[in-house]
Amino acid sequence: MAKVARDGRDTNPWPGTSFWVGLVGVLLVMTALELVARFELLPSRWFPPVTVVLGAVADLLPTGDLWSEIGRTLWGWGVGLAVAAVLAIPLGMLVGSVEAIYRALRVVIEFLRPIPSVALLPAAVLIFGIGSSMKVFLVAFASFWPILFQAIYGVQDISPGVKETARAYGLGPVSRFMRVILPSTLPYVATGLRISSAIALILAVTSELVVGAPGLGQAIAAAHTAAQIPTMYAFIAVTGTLGWLLNTAFQAAEARALHWHPAQREKAVV
Repeated sequence: MAKVARDGRDTNPWPGTSFWVGLVGVLLVMTALELVARFELLPSRWFPPVTVVLGAVADLLPTGDLWSEIGRTLWGWGVGLAVAAVLAIPLGMLVGSVEAIYRALRVVIEFLRPIPSVALLPAAVLIFGIGSSMKVFLVAFASFWPILFQAIYGVQDISPGVKETARAYGLGPVSRFMRVILPSTLPYVATGLRISSAIALILAVTSELVVGAPGLGQAIAAAHTAAQIPTMYAFIAVTGTLGWLLNTAFQAAEARALHWHPAQREKAVV
């Protein structure tokens, strides 16, 4: 981002430089992949040129099939992430606030956290069947842990001196929570949500790809089975673009909601 002086003036002689540098980087990578396919460094039958893939994307854009698959993936992503957030944020703040609860649940959390969500696929299929419920469960399970731990760390990172000062000023439990604990924990929770957003998309597409739940993953698998290789890569490109857009949206929302936080102010002047 552009450098900003204390009086608000833009001090960067090349405003928007980071955008153009990023664009150049993307174009260089795309050019390299195009040459790899054109010169048959990888077989173009299975690794088509970028221009061919972009043509396939252009063919998909006007069709309802692409947007319906995106909608199905986003539905599983959004519901699973919301379930994880609703469960993990209050639980994390409670565990971080009460030492006895933290000690009681630490072993259980450390046992469940390393379990790969993909390893739960067989059990999820048996319990929920092949459909949206299974996808939501896997997304929620995978997204739960980063949010939970960020909430715990956020509460535990509050200085004891700050808590004692709040008590000395006569703030009750509710006031201490609203004025001290919640503002201090929100930046951690926001980071957890942004990390979990990417994880949620990965699990949503993985469940569609492996099990056949409706969505972009299923479309990728169907194109592969039908030997429609450019279309397969087109769906993969759409998936990657979707992940980038979601991450960008979370970063923008985080910067807007936490504009008062010192970390966001430092980003604003970089």
